Amino acid sequence: MKGFIVYSTYEIIDERTTVQLFGRLENGQSFVTINSLNPYFFVKESNLKNIEKYLSKYKVEKTELKNFHGDRVVKISAENHRELNKLIQSIHKIDKYESDIKPHTRFLIDNDILSTLEIEGDYETSEKAGRIYKEPKLRPRDAEFKPKLKVISLDIESNKKLNNLFCIGLSGDSYKKVFFVTDKKLENGISCKNEEEVILKFKDEIIKLDPDIIIGWNVIDFDLKYLESLFKKYKIPFDIGRTNYPARLRIEENYMRSSSADIPGRQVLDGLNLIGDPFLQQAPSMRNAQFESYSLEDVSQVILGKGKLMKGDKRHEEIEKLYKNNTQKNHQALADYNLTDCQLVYEILEKTKTIELATERSELTGMPLDKITSSILAFDSLYIREARKRGFVCPTTHYGDRGERIKGGYVFSSKSGIFNNVLVLDFKSLYPSILCTFNIDPAAHITEKEAKKEKNPIESPNHEFFKNEEGILPHIIRKLHTAREKYKKEKNELASYAIKTTMNSFWGVLASPSCRFFDLNMANAITGFARWIIQKTAEEIEKKGYKFIYIDTDSCFIETNLEKEKANQLGKELQDQINKFYKEHIKKLYDRDSYLELQFDKQYLSMMIPQLRMKKGEKEQKAAKKRYAGLVEKDGKEELEITGLEAIRGDWTEAAREFQKELLMRLFKKEQIEPFIKSYVKKIREGKLDEKLVYRKSLRKSVEEYTKTTPPHVKAARLLDKIESKVIEYYITTKGPEPLQKLKHKIDYDHYIEKQIAPIANQILALQNKSLEDIEKSSKQAKLF
Repeated sequence: MKGFIVYSTYEIIDERTTVQLFGRLENGQSFVTINSLNPYFFVKESNLKNIEKYLSKYKVEKTELKNFHGDRVVKISAENHRELNKLIQSIHKIDKYESDIKPHTRFLIDNDILSTLEIEGDYETSEKAGRIYKEPKLRPRDAEFKPKLKVISLDIESNKKLNNLFCIGLSGDSYKKVFFVTDKKLENGISCKNEEEVILKFKDEIIKLDPDIIIGWNVIDFDLKYLESLFKKYKIPFDIGRTNYPARLRIEENYMRSSSADIPGRQVLDGLNLIGDPFLQQAPSMRNAQFESYSLEDVSQVILGKGKLMKGDKRHEEIEKLYKNNTQKNHQALADYNLTDCQLVYEILEKTKTIELATERSELTGMPLDKITSSILAFDSLYIREARKRGFVCPTTHYGDRGERIKGGYVFSSKSGIFNNVLVLDFKSLYPSILCTFNIDPAAHITEKEAKKEKNPIESPNHEFFKNEEGILPHIIRKLHTAREKYKKEKNELASYAIKTTMNSFWGVLASPSCRFFDLNMANAITGFARWIIQKTAEEIEKKGYKFIYIDTDSCFIETNLEKEKANQLGKELQDQINKFYKEHIKKLYDRDSYLELQFDKQYLSMMIPQLRMKKGEKEQKAAKKRYAGLVEKDGKEELEITGLEAIRGDWTEAAREFQKELLMRLFKKEQIEPFIKSYVKKIREGKLDEKLVYRKSLRKSVEEYTKTTPPHVKAARLLDKIESKVIEYYITTKGPEPLQKLKHKIDYDHYIEKQIAPIANQILALQNKSLEDIEKSSKQAKLF
């Protein structure tokens, strides 16, 4: 029977460590497998004598395995992880290998299981967990098996003080139900006498529905946290999972970290965190979606074109009014509001294919659904498996400081200005291709002394050395690349994207102190090769008589001043010539195949690179780096593309972003820009754009923790009666920052023109040796005559 793992854990039963895998079977039933495991770790064989006195209770086995330096290791195991951890603490001064791997992760790695598996064995059935398999045979299953996971959206309505529960809504595929404290009969409703009855019936319903995933908007920090307090208040076990253990929450007060929920056998995914995560924001189903804020209303309007039934700052008052005015009509309206919020979250994640993407990444890396954005865990899962197949054991993670900063890619900007018919050539997946081309790999990383004994060792620009072979990491990347090409041919965008982001994250993992393979020198070898490649590419293209206006890490921008068709032809020719050059050059220098692939990406019909603001003492005007805009033709239509400028940054107001986009389009189409600038400034001063002047800024910690400095959004937050979101919406008024909900003074329009409009206008006007101040002066002088 095929199955998909939703949740994995471990515990000690009868003094044995057991691993439990919960999930959904191909026949639609839920399951749990229970297998015993003797947890273990490794030490160097040469260290055995030093720890003999600690080993009487443990099993010690010789192996053929080695560490990355070629030292033979022995395996030390126990019947349970509690006993093994005692030994690990006793020998803390001895180097250990893989001693930090948790039992359920160890079990999955040893059995080469990612997220899909084949189960063979007898089973019992239970109300909470479905099928219970004890000591079944488990085998890995290929990712072609696509599970149909059950997802339920949760939302709670209460009074503002959180001391009066009104209702709990649940929504899913062709399902919706609300548990309401009311004596009225409601559509899609279950009427309850009091709070206690509501949470009891809610618990029974969750166990009956048996969802794999519970979703919501801010579902952990609000809904589940509130539910936990209610279960505690009425002394009811909070066991809403697939075991009799209670759900456990870890609520983070620090906004830099996300809270988490552990409901045994199920996963909790917060729509708010998912939609805001960079991994998911760049997904095919989310591309180009821009949100004013991450409120459920704003996100649902962008994604679904519809929103909440009650909106605005006074909706809490409306909710309480509907509940207190105890009529069937009012309670039905509140129930509908509650269920609509549930359904919006469900439809957002459905339309953006967020759960599908999470499942794809889980199948690819073996990560649980709530950890699919963790690059370090994904790297660990894939690398340790492959290392074992090659006879290696991996080091235990040693958390430490990064120390020096990693050296970034090469960025060069020759001059600011407006440029025509600009070719953009970039290297496809540059960092993964560097890893493969130059065999950058933890197991292949050697010292200069060791390199002298190797045949054709590879030396990086920062003088690090690697064996000339196919290492573990390059092998993993090539395997993933092959799978991605297959998915691209099948037009499976989600699987292709999951693989792409996984591959691209690997180089950064090596630069993270939280990674067991952390090595700053190795990470700098990667960026060193990247700088060498992009500079070498520039040299080769300049030899052909073409000049660069901009170079950025993996991309080259060449102004051609040719007609559109001829420029496109040149782009293709340069692409082929450079790829041919690297195949020959890498073979000659390193006796290796080149996986570098330069591609002609696009042509900017027109492109703008702004000037940098000159600092005191600077005599020469410089061009900005990583900040530009261009006009590109797609499917016969001209589109604006912006990198690094205000129009795509969330910390600028909607007015500023709108102003910049319109200004750039007028510039590229050679239309007059000064009348537009004057008109936009006038609208702001007349109060016609007030709704677009709202600042939105996230709190990074509680307002009490801001002691050294108090940014404007913190000042605004301190004026609120209650902070209900980490995103603070505020205006700058003549009396300083004030929250949107408690605006008392006049908006300071001079501030917005000086801080939001002028910097954007001056970027463009400076190219004509003008400024916004010049335009405003000329306008005032014109009025005198």
